[in-house]
Amino acid sequence: MQVTVEWMGKWFDRFDRDYFGGGLPRPLLGISKSRTRLGTMSCKRATRWGKTRYYDFAIRLSNYYDQSEREYQNVLLHEMIHYSIAYTGLKDTAPHGVVFRGMMDALNRKYGWEIRVMSRRKEVAPRRIVAKERLVLAVELASGERVLSVVHPQYARRLDAVARRVRDFSNYGWYTSADAYFQDFPQVRSLRGRRVDRDTYENKLAEMRQVVL
Repeated sequence: MQVTVEWMGKWFDRFDRDYFGGGLPRPLLGISKSRTRLGTMSCKRATRWGKTRYYDFAIRLSNYYDQSEREYQNVLLHEMIHYSIAYTGLKDTAPHGVVFRGMMDALNRKYGWEIRVMSRRKEVAPRRIVAKERLVLAVELASGERVLSVVHPQYARRLDAVARRVRDFSNYGWYTSADAYFQDFPQVRSLRGRRVDRDTYENKLAEMRQVVL
């Protein structure tokens, strides 16, 4: 699995509500390709009159390795603990000190998470990301909109018969692709998909291999 900013936002909001009392504003969320850090929490710091203020918080998760959703959730929670400590102004004995470990242990014990002190590459067994061939349905609508779908192969002929009867389809075609762009698309069994802009649509068609069912 590979995560998206949308995925991060959904789970950040849920974890904030369930475990942090809903008190954490959503920070800047982003994706990285770091080989050594599965996640990071960063912020800016300003000190005035002996008081330190933290701001411009950001959390990033790395998509360099293929991980399960559960593993990504553990990493996100790890970074949210760092964020909570910094945002609320708590003082810890170290980056992963007494406060951090106390919050981590409570989440692991009460809710069955497996958050670890370090979220570095050396603790993660490398996984080889194998390019998976997908069956893609590309549709141009009479309205000018363009839609891409990843279709379950067993349902392709049935959907092709349905597509032939849809008047709103000005053009459509079947393709195969191993492009990682499609890895977070659901494998559908009905005529539904994701609307994309014209440039994305045309670029993807140019890269894919067209097939005849």
